[in-house]
Amino acid sequence: MRIRSVETVYWKTRDDAPFWPHWTWLKVETDAGIFGVGETYPRNPVEAAMIHSIAPSLIGKDPRDIERIWADLYRTFDFQIAGGAEMRVLSALDLALWDLLGKSLNAPVYRLIGGKSNPQVRLYNTCFPYKYDFNKEPEKIMRELIETRGIHGIKIWPFDGAAARNRNEFITWQDIDEALVPVKKLRDGFGDEIEIAIECHAQWNLTAAIRIAHALEPYKPMWLEDMLMPGNYAQYHELAAATSAPLIVGERMGGKMQFESLLESRTPKYVEFDVTWCGGLTEARKIAALADANELPISPHTAGGPLLFYASTHLSTAMPNVWILESCQRFYEHDWPLMLENPIAPSNGNIQVPEESGFGMRIKPEAWNHPASIHKVTDQP
Repeated sequence: MRIRSVETVYWKTRDDAPFWPHWTWLKVETDAGIFGVGETYPRNPVEAAMIHSIAPSLIGKDPRDIERIWADLYRTFDFQIAGGAEMRVLSALDLALWDLLGKSLNAPVYRLIGGKSNPQVRLYNTCFPYKYDFNKEPEKIMRELIETRGIHGIKIWPFDGAAARNRNEFITWQDIDEALVPVKKLRDGFGDEIEIAIECHAQWNLTAAIRIAHALEPYKPMWLEDMLMPGNYAQYHELAAATSAPLIVGERMGGKMQFESLLESRTPKYVEFDVTWCGGLTEARKIAALADANELPISPHTAGGPLLFYASTHLSTAMPNVWILESCQRFYEHDWPLMLENPIAPSNGNIQVPEESGFGMRIKPEAWNHPASIHKVTDQP
């Protein structure tokens, strides 16, 4: 089996299609007629161009040699300072190769990486814009999720408004009181029945982060996510020492070596990564193993495209140290049914991995060939 062609599909803006696209899809096709699909986001033209810059080196290779392809590309990228778009492109390619491997063996990917540690994977909801504003009516979101999906966890980012107003430099007590309103509504309305995760989008300096963390402690957050910019491990260690609220870090980080340094700092209580950013499934498995060696649970980030969720579900099904998996109500109720033949959705607070070969995600032809999408193919000369 040899790689015959590499194809990319993306949209210029999210407004170009009814399903809110902001990712690049990658298809790796072989001379055996088998293909695999990968995905990354959100710098689509850059990522697509870089994919085609490396595609000639992939043509003719056996796509099942996943570790060798990963290592060779990483060394190539590292010579040019690996990171950013390079790691995202490597992630997309890696996912396509795993999808292809599963299809070639007629097996779901989770079977190839260890089987079912978790037949059902517990979920929380990230509140992308949908029916209600989480700053104003978070209790309506939570109640609906409990009653219709059995989901008892929610992630909100009520401090982002203050970060924008104050240029990420400081936060006042008035800012904090305003941001705590939806947190109070959730805790007062549901008590300990729910988990509340606070996303901070790396918006704060250490001094502001400590002030925010102290204010949140009485509300027993599941975690405080990405309070500081990634890479500031000494400062993260100081933040962790200053609060009883647990920290989760890693969404924006790429490669196992960055995560090794993070774990050496003894900072997080949970480890987060995005399989379309961190180096794909190949690297995500190693990061999960590093977390496991440090007796820490993982919680993959999935607030991107649909393959990110499918691949993360396979990984979370197989790994033995999973705390909870991110999901987004808007995606599985509104967007994915418009683009996928077999969208998966939560039931009883959990997601169950599809049993189809590869990652099991089937894209509708009309979505792949959407008239507003931008296509390019690199094949054999």
